[in-house]
Amino acid sequence: MRVLLDECVDIRLAASLATFDVRTVADQGWLGISNGQLLALAAAEFDAFVTVDRNLPFQQHLPKFDIAVILLRAKTNRLEDLVLLVPDLISGIPGAKKGVVTPIGL
Repeated sequence: MRVLLDECVDIRLAASLATFDVRTVADQGWLGISNGQLLALAAAEFDAFVTVDRNLPFQQHLPKFDIAVILLRAKTNRLEDLVLLVPDLISGIPGAKKGVVTPIGL
């Protein structure tokens, strides 16, 4: 599965997801692109989009995008808090549904 990490997710989290083909928004050269355009680009190349942006589901009509959106909900967005969610993230990515948010964490 191909997974894209949003620019608001610490890029070091990718190392914990080695069972997937993980890229970052920066790797793709997509820094600063609006969420709607970013999701459209991501849907063409990736199976899942991982973010910590809790506003994303309210800002975008996700069913129009052919990509699973996974929202990490940790105490903070620091790597040490996000790493605690990795086991649930790894098990949640394959079953995440396209066009909806799959929350992981708190």
